[in-house]
Amino acid sequence: MNVTLNDEAIGLLTDRIEAAQRGARAIPKLTDDFPGMTLDDGYAVQQALRRRWLAEGQRQVGWKAGLTSKAKMDQMGVRVPSIGFLMADMARPEASAIRTDDLVHPRVECEVAFVTRTALSGPHCTREDVMAATDFVVPAVEIIDSRFSGFKFDLPSVVADNGSSARFVTGGRAFRPGQIDLASLGVVLEKNGEAVAMGSSAAVMGHPAEAVALLVKVLHELGETLPAGSFVMSGGITEAVAVKPGDCVTARFQALGSVGMRFV
Repeated sequence: MNVTLNDEAIGLLTDRIEAAQRGARAIPKLTDDFPGMTLDDGYAVQQALRRRWLAEGQRQVGWKAGLTSKAKMDQMGVRVPSIGFLMADMARPEASAIRTDDLVHPRVECEVAFVTRTALSGPHCTREDVMAATDFVVPAVEIIDSRFSGFKFDLPSVVADNGSSARFVTGGRAFRPGQIDLASLGVVLEKNGEAVAMGSSAAVMGHPAEAVALLVKVLHELGETLPAGSFVMSGGITEAVAVKPGDCVTARFQALGSVGMRFV
C-alpha cells in the first residue's frame, strides 16, 4: 500500500467527505488541496469512513465494483476499476419514490448484483471461484452521486468518496448463477418511457463475475475478505444517466426481469 497521507490528513478528508455526503453539497476534488494524493490514500479515507459508520452502529451489506466497463471508464476518464462499500441504509425498495433533495448529482446505471453463500478471499480469486461462491444473482440499479463540484474528479478522490455510492434498488427475478448466461445479458435503461442507454453484461470486464473477482483482490490488498451473505454490485453495464425530480426509470434485463423507480 502506497499511503502517503498522515492520520491527521486522512481524518480531515474523511470529515470533508462525510459532510458532503450527509449535507448533499458539492466540494472541490480532494487532490486540489492534496495534489500528491495516491489511489491508496483514497482507499485509506474510504476505509476510515467505513470504520466510523460501523462504529456508529450502521450495518454493512456488501461491496460494489465501479468503473468496470469501457463506457464508464471513458465517461470518467480513468483506466482502473475501483471498489466501494454498501450500507443497509443505501437500499431502496423496488418501485419506490427516491428523494433527490439529499443528493448532489444523482445518476443511474444498470448492474448485475451477486449474493454470496460462501466467503471469498485472497489475491488469486477467479471468475470460477465467484460463480461457485454465489448463491444467486439479481438485476439492480445503482443511484450514484458524486459529491464533487461539476461532476469532475480523479480516481483518488472518487475512491475516497466511496465510489460515488448513494442508493441502490433491486428487483426482477433471482437466478442461480448456473441457470443463466451472465456473459451476454442484454439490458435497456428507460427514462420516462424512452430508451436512453443499452448494453450487454459482457461490457463489465467480459463477464460480471470478473469484476467481483477483482473486488476480492482489492479487498485482499486492504486486509479484508468478502464474507458469506454479501451483496455485491458488479459495476455499471452502461454509462450513468442523470436523473431529476419527476423522472421515472426502468431497467429491463434480458431473462432477469426489470427494476423500476421514480425520483421526487
